[in-house]
Formats: sequence, structure tokens, C-alpha cells
Amino acid sequence: MVEAQSKQAEPPVAAGTPILTVNNIEVVYDEVILVLRGVSLSVPQGEIVALLGPNGAGKSTTLKAISGLLRTEDGEVTRGNVSFMGEEIANMAPEQIVRRGIFQVMEGRRIVEDMTVIENLRLGAYTRRDGGVRRDLDMVFDFFPRLRERTGLAGYLSGGEQQMLAISRALMARPKMILLDEPSMGLSPLLVKEVFGIIRQLNRELGITILLVEQNARMALQAASYGYIMESGKIVLDGTQAELVDNEDVREFYLGGGGEERRSFKNLKSFKRRKRWL
Repeated sequence: MVEAQSKQAEPPVAAGTPILTVNNIEVVYDEVILVLRGVSLSVPQGEIVALLGPNGAGKSTTLKAISGLLRTEDGEVTRGNVSFMGEEIANMAPEQIVRRGIFQVMEGRRIVEDMTVIENLRLGAYTRRDGGVRRDLDMVFDFFPRLRERTGLAGYLSGGEQQMLAISRALMARPKMILLDEPSMGLSPLLVKEVFGIIRQLNRELGITILLVEQNARMALQAASYGYIMESGKIVLDGTQAELVDNEDVREFYLGGGGEERRSFKNLKSFKRRKRWL
């Protein structure tokens, strides 16, 4: 495998050191709609961290606040800060954030269907000025051999293959960190298992840090070392993988299928929030 992380000019960050810190951010859309209310989280170098919660909780907005994609939707971080490797990046342009090493794989995959697989992959490398694109294509095909066989338009790929292409396109940017938004959406259980296996492999073999938004809480917590739960634009619970899996409320409402009537986590007394990023 190509050691994609070894080519970077910056000094390495020690494992376990926060590479990303989101501190008390508020996000407003269209100058009036408050969506995030004081969100704070931390992602250590080389780990997978899960961000869980019901639809509309603000998970995708949190990722866009980190990646700069809020700017494309008339959104803005109006309070707090987002720090990546010690640099403030809140409200920075998306292409500048990609150059710094963060790439977001958006919900719904967002591949360009009337372009070929290779053309989609080369789009991921659009900010690069080095000569390693061909080598990295080979690396991507080692991880996703099925894509090597697909030479036609990306729109003809299956849903699972499109998700593989979306993740591969992110790899072509040589990211230090990938933001994954609902990678299991629309996939069969077998493909979900395959995609999550690849996510763990990328983290383990390339050392890529991953912040994962996922409705499938069980799969997410199997992959992640730490997790945060959001409701109504706020982080209401966080803990290690073991703490969350062992928590009775998490098991009932996220791992055991507590039905549609979910009570709020906001007033939980049985779980002490950990704030190791402070």
C-alpha cells in the first residue's frame, strides 16, 4: 500500500492528540435560522469518532461547519471556533480546508454520474500539485478492486460501488482526516458490513482520522473509539465506545430500536459526560 500520510510536510501528530477541536460553535443559516447551539467535540489523531443522533439533530451541519461547505448553503459559524492541527478554519473556503487535509464525503455520495470512474477520482485530486496521482489511483484500486473493473460512467455503478467511489475520491486528496456522512445510506446489510470494513482498514493502514456521522449506531460504535450524541443542535451525551454501548439509554434508543417515541437525553442523570478535549 502507498503510505499516503508519510508524504506530508507537517511534523507528525502523536496518536491520541486532538487533531480537530470544535469549541462551542453556533451555526446560522440565511442569517436568521439557528441550527447548532454551542456544539463542542474533539477528534484525536488516528482514531474513528462517531457522531450519532436522530434526523434533524444537526450532525450533517456540524460536518459542513468543519469542511467549509456551509458557505455553499448560506450558512455561517457565528460563534465559537473550529481548530484543525492548531489552525483556526471556521468559515474558511472549502478548497482551502481540503488543502489543509480535511475532505468530506457527503450524504448521498454526490458522485458526478456523467463522468467516468477515473474522472471522478481525479476530481478528488484537484487541489494537488504533485506528481503522485497515478500512484494513488493504484492505491485506491488496491482498496477497492471492484472500481478497477468499472471503466464506464459513474452513474451506472451500483449504490455500494458509488459509495466506494465517493470514499476513493476523498483518498485522492491525500487527506489527514475524512468526514463521512451516512456511508451506509441506501445499502444492503451485506454492503454496509463491507463498507465499514474498508473504513476500519483505511484508518488502520493509512492512519487517516475519521469523523463518522451515521444512523446505523450499532455499526458506527463497532468502528469508533469514542462517540457523541446530538439532539436539537446540541451535544447531549458523549463517551468511549464501551461507555456508550453499556449505557442503558443508548442501548434502548439507539442500539435496541426504542421505536419512534424517543425521550430526550438532555436531562439524563445516569451518565456523566466526559470532556477530555477541554
